[in-house]
Amino acid sequence: MAWPRIFQRGALLSRFSHHHMVVFLLTFFSYSLLHASRKTFSNVKVSISKQWTPSAFNKSTELLPVEIWSSNHLFPSAEEATLFLGMLDTIFLFSYAVGLFISGIVGDRLNLRWVLSFGMCSSALVVFVFGTLTEWLHFYNKGLYCSLWIVNGLLQSTGWPCVVAVMGNWFGKAGRGVVFGLWSACASVGNILGACLASSVLQYGYEYAFLVTAAVQFAGGIIIFFGLLVSPEEIGIPGIETEDNFEEDSHRPLINGAENEDEAEPNYSIQEGNTVTQVKAISFYQACCLPGVIAYSLAYACLKLVNYSFFFWLPFYLSNNFGWKEAEADQLSIWYDVGGIIGGTLQGFISDMLQKRAPVLALSLLLAIGSLVGYSRSPNDKSINALLMAVTGFFIGGPSNMISSAISADLGRQELIQGSSEALATVTGIVDGTGSIGAAVGQYLVSLIQDNLGWMWVFYFFILM
Repeated sequence: MAWPRIFQRGALLSRFSHHHMVVFLLTFFSYSLLHASRKTFSNVKVSISKQWTPSAFNKSTELLPVEIWSSNHLFPSAEEATLFLGMLDTIFLFSYAVGLFISGIVGDRLNLRWVLSFGMCSSALVVFVFGTLTEWLHFYNKGLYCSLWIVNGLLQSTGWPCVVAVMGNWFGKAGRGVVFGLWSACASVGNILGACLASSVLQYGYEYAFLVTAAVQFAGGIIIFFGLLVSPEEIGIPGIETEDNFEEDSHRPLINGAENEDEAEPNYSIQEGNTVTQVKAISFYQACCLPGVIAYSLAYACLKLVNYSFFFWLPFYLSNNFGWKEAEADQLSIWYDVGGIIGGTLQGFISDMLQKRAPVLALSLLLAIGSLVGYSRSPNDKSINALLMAVTGFFIGGPSNMISSAISADLGRQELIQGSSEALATVTGIVDGTGSIGAAVGQYLVSLIQDNLGWMWVFYFFILM
């Protein structure tokens, strides 16, 4: 029965030490800060578009001679600026996707703390140059913006494979759905944090939004370097795989269902640390051949396309479609992430209880179609829009969080690789990297569809995905 096994998981969770809590919080907030810096860009698109075009609302025209402004502005119209912003999203996601495949392999071969800290600090410097330094110097150049955003995508890709691998080292199969479901809210919390930081200083100029998020992210990278423990073995605690080796096959609830439960009763005795076999990191091809990796990677490509379209374009859509102020649109977009947080946690708990992930995901995505139809017809009312936005986030953000965290950890700890932590980052990189390729293609298509057919056809595209 499912309930007794949930109680067993509760007993196991009660045994977590303060080290588990510290790892949970450090990995949670490290990725939240990475997402906050990404969210800043989507939150200030309207301000950037005005700065890059000879808009009547741009105060730079009052400060600079017309000939100087004409030599600096990038686009003759807001429409062309919007297309370029969409292209920046696309190249960021493509470089992010390529980086994920690389970062997963690197993370399984180097110290995860070093890789994560380097990515956070270096990305913060790039964001500062992109959004703050160029504006202070009044240096506007499309080639520079594209180059910086490609580098930023590569550096930011170090985050997710590393934090999932560290979490997989500390938290075993027991209760993984609810633990990872709650933990995967880090991306949504980062979106909320980024929106709050950006809206709080946007009145002083969009460059200060980039400055604040970059500074906070850089400080977070320093804390990670000195404070994160990547595995229990670092402090002499037996690894989580010694416990998982006596539990049921970790991929069975995901692939084959909970069969022969009586034969799979967990034995929580711990082996001596020196008896744990050290497994070499698996190759990229071997990781792709693991059961479920390709299937979930392709599914995540479709799902992340929709999820990241909301992430990148929701504030712009609210401001453009309803005429709301940019700061108000930034704050309202938080409700999509609130729905994703609740959805990921609740659906993770249900999947633990049922011992199956796929049926929960399938039902949620079917209901997401209805929520998209409802949100596409939202009236010009902020309360109703926020409610429909939260429901949409519940049914889209929830499954997205599950695939990228709990399911990736399930796939990376299958019996075929004996729970090797040296597979976790690689598998996570493949799943998230494939998803990012889909999201990258989607961002260009969203701007193209919106420019030629309107926002309603964008929602039809989301429903198809």
